[in-house]
Amino acid sequence: MTETLQYRPGSPIGEIILNQPSKRNAINADMWRGLGETVAKATADASVKVVVVRGQGDHFAAGADISEFEQTYATTQSAARYTQTMLDSLAALEHCPKPTIAMIRGSCVGGGCSIALACDFRFASDTARFGATPGKLGLVYSLADTRRLVQTVGVSGAKDLLFTGRLIDASEAQAMGLCDRIYRDDAVETETQAYAQSIASTSQWSARATKRTFQMLSDGVADDDEAAMKIMLEAFEGADFKEGYRAFLEKRKPKFPTE
Repeated sequence: MTETLQYRPGSPIGEIILNQPSKRNAINADMWRGLGETVAKATADASVKVVVVRGQGDHFAAGADISEFEQTYATTQSAARYTQTMLDSLAALEHCPKPTIAMIRGSCVGGGCSIALACDFRFASDTARFGATPGKLGLVYSLADTRRLVQTVGVSGAKDLLFTGRLIDASEAQAMGLCDRIYRDDAVETETQAYAQSIASTSQWSARATKRTFQMLSDGVADDDEAAMKIMLEAFEGADFKEGYRAFLEKRKPKFPTE
């Protein structure tokens, strides 16, 4: 972690905070390096069941910190190191075993949009503006970034955003599938927390196994192979299942043992 990237533990919701508000939380190299480490910390934190990623202040993230570009892209070698760090951190967030929510205010552009796309959900304030803007800098999205964008908005929508670099408001983002829910700016934090609490109240074994199932679908597995069947059948032997069906029969709320 760094001063510009913070981890706020909580039970049952942990927060990863992009913390460079003077630059609309533009993502610098230290933040990219710290993101993967912070995801690992949230994953290892037994008290955390849901991870919320947010920006400090009025913005999520306005993209990469361009003031660093002359240094980070000075040579092919430095560009490769910077890019690999970014790719590794985004992959860590995408593969976080716990459910993740990007809570978005203001700018969610470029690298900020990439971080949001690596989360399971994107909940936005009505102030939010989204954009995938490498074309405005003569850059290109990585294959992984492009895949996540295509999986979220479709091929045509991804081409629209990448070829034009245009910014879209929260309503258009929701229509495209880029944003899942829109709330008033003064309500987005409360509503995001409430939704995270609703996830945290369910079986965490089930939530994490379901994330693995979705990842298999993303990886191109279309039918129930041996690995998929193993995930499903393991549930019947688990303590969460026993508690779940007993609570249903006894007409009470379940108290799932899995953390």
